[in-house]
Amino acid sequence: MKLLVTGGAGFIGSAVVRLAVARGIEVINLDKLTYAACLENVAAVTQDPLYHFEQADICDRAALADVFARHRPSHVMHLAAESHVDRSIDGPDAFMQTNIMGTFELLQAARAAEVQRFHHVSTDEVFGSLGPTGQFTETSPYDPRSPYAASKAASDHLVRAWGETYGLPVVISNCSNNYGPYHFPEKLIPVVILNALAGRDIPIYGDGANVRDWLYVEDHADALLRVLQEGEIGRSYNIGGENERSNIDLVRDICALLDEKRPKERPYHEQITFVPDRPGHDARYAINPDRMRRELDWRPSVTLAEGLEKTVQWYIDNPAWWQALQDRDGVGKRLGEGTHGA
Repeated sequence: MKLLVTGGAGFIGSAVVRLAVARGIEVINLDKLTYAACLENVAAVTQDPLYHFEQADICDRAALADVFARHRPSHVMHLAAESHVDRSIDGPDAFMQTNIMGTFELLQAARAAEVQRFHHVSTDEVFGSLGPTGQFTETSPYDPRSPYAASKAASDHLVRAWGETYGLPVVISNCSNNYGPYHFPEKLIPVVILNALAGRDIPIYGDGANVRDWLYVEDHADALLRVLQEGEIGRSYNIGGENERSNIDLVRDICALLDEKRPKERPYHEQITFVPDRPGHDARYAINPDRMRRELDWRPSVTLAEGLEKTVQWYIDNPAWWQALQDRDGVGKRLGEGTHGA
């Protein structure tokens, strides 16, 4: 296998790159290096002869053609995407361009190169919002509620269409919320950890009752390679962490871990501050992972308690990584407040 990973300097992509190289797979990491990318995420494999890096934009047809011609990948795993819901509310343009048109250009390049498999990595947000019960399955209807979710839903449909129309050998996976090392500090868990350590307010949208299923990123990387190598062509797979938690309970768990690891005069939970909710904030996501268990014999190896402990410790141990990112666009700022009708 010769694997082209798009977005391999990002959070999930870099976990895939590290794991794939560790397993002896030759990897071409294609990344535009936008604000959320960080080559430090793949520093562990940079000197490995199995690793290659190409800085390119998936929307650039000529650049893609050049990369495919020079490297001739047999497999593609497509993770490159604009991914932050709050940013999609403030500026949807980049999400439409990268997530929809970028996926189109990549599909065309992969089709021309006659790759053996094209794995598109997507999100559970394409399915919309759940009530107090139930779970998303691979046959759940699409009901995206944010510009980000809509752009990922569109890209899923493109991938299926290229499979049906052109016979491109595609597989799709939809995952729940990821967390773990190298998580760019704009998402909930790293924001909570870093604000807590800095003595700043810990912001919670609304009343904190929104529920997410949490998946440790290194478990997700393992699942993605399983889908890539063993998934059935034309099939989709929901990858979940089997770890549902409300936002407020999750934040309290993180605060309790910090109380143990970095105690100070007052408990961290006293920094929790409730802020106006995100527009269109989905109430609950939960994934039914039965197909992954039944067909691919995969389950997450890390519980939420174990994963949070690992994650909090990683941020405590690696201040140089996140301190270097503090001046990047949007870090430390409230995004996505939006205004109805604007």
